[in-house]
Amino acid sequence: MNAWFQGGHSFPSGEVTLQASFVTPFIVHYGRRYPAVWALELLPLYDGIARMKSHAHWQTDVLGGWALGTAVGYLTTTWETPVSVMILPHGLAIGLSKRF
Repeated sequence: MNAWFQGGHSFPSGEVTLQASFVTPFIVHYGRRYPAVWALELLPLYDGIARMKSHAHWQTDVLGGWALGTAVGYLTTTWETPVSVMILPHGLAIGLSKRF
């Protein structure tokens, strides 16, 4: 059974992306002072393993989701200019916020 090209829309794993983007800001802010905060990385790891064991995602979906979530979490934490992104029913809205 070759399920690879059957038209699934699972890349990247949204669940793992959400977990990684949620824990990354905590790690960026507190990781140097409190090394135990790095244990938060177990949440996306656990979620990724669960998604693969339940045959909901491929390993590449999980790794892609982890990479995307970590990148988004890191960039939104370290950027000087806050960026707002809203996913709408028929599109995407991106806004910048600046105080003078």
